[in-house]
Amino acid sequence: MPYITVTALSHPGLVRDHNEDSLAVGPWTLCGTMTENPQTLGFPLGNPLVVAVADGIGGQPGGEVASGLVVRQLAEVGSSLDGEQAVHDALNACNRAVYAAAEHDPELATMGTTVAGVVVLGEELLVFNVGDSRVLDVGRSGTPGTLRQVSVDDSPPPAPGRRTTSIVTQALGGALRFSAVTPHVSTLPIVGGERYLVCSDGLTDPVPEDTLDDILAAHDGGRAVFELWKAAIDAGGPDNITLALISVVDDD
Repeated sequence: MPYITVTALSHPGLVRDHNEDSLAVGPWTLCGTMTENPQTLGFPLGNPLVVAVADGIGGQPGGEVASGLVVRQLAEVGSSLDGEQAVHDALNACNRAVYAAAEHDPELATMGTTVAGVVVLGEELLVFNVGDSRVLDVGRSGTPGTLRQVSVDDSPPPAPGRRTTSIVTQALGGALRFSAVTPHVSTLPIVGGERYLVCSDGLTDPVPEDTLDDILAAHDGGRAVFELWKAAIDAGGPDNITLALISVVDDD
C-alpha cells in the first residue's frame, strides 16, 4: 500500500537570534523553535495531508506569532482541504486571522508571514504559496537534474548581479491595514517514488539550486534533510532554515 513519509527540520541559523519559522505536518506543528535532528513521520496515502512552512517576516514585530498562527490554523483544517478552492479559502482565512490578531495587540501591528506547502491527496498534490517560501519537485533519489520549482515566488526580479531578493510582494498580514491576497494554488498528479521539498528561503537563498539538486540526488530521508541544512549553515546560515522533504512511497 502506498504511503507518505515527511522528514522535517527547523533551525534558527547562525545570524538570527530566534526562529520565526513554523511548520505543520498533518496535525503536528512546530512553531518558532528548533529541532536538534531531522524528524520523520509516516502517513497512509488517501486522506488530505497538509505540509506547510511559514516564514515570519523579519524586521517587523511578531513574525513567529504570525507564522505559528498560520500553521496551527492549516493543521486544524488540513483534513478538509480536498481541492484548490478549499486551499484558497483556508489561506484567505489565515490572512484574515493574522490581521485580526494584530488588531488586538498594538505590539503585533504589521506582523506577517509567508507560507508554502502541499496537500497530499490520494491521486493529486495541491501546491500552494503566498510569498517567497517554496515548494520544489525534487524527483527521485539517485536522479540528478530533476529539481523543479512548482510554487510561484511573490517577489520582484533580483537586482543585477544578485541571485535572490528579500522583498516580497504579498504575504499573510504584514501591513497596518487589511490587504487581500491572491494565493497561488495548483494541482499535480501524484507519482510513486517522487519527492517534494517545502522550505523557507533560509535554505534557497544561500544555497544554489545546483547544490540542492546534487544533495537530493545523492541522499534521501533524514540524511538528505541534514545535508540540506548543513549546506545552508556552511553558506553562513544567514536566516532561519525550515524544510520538509515529502516522499511518496509505493511498497508493492
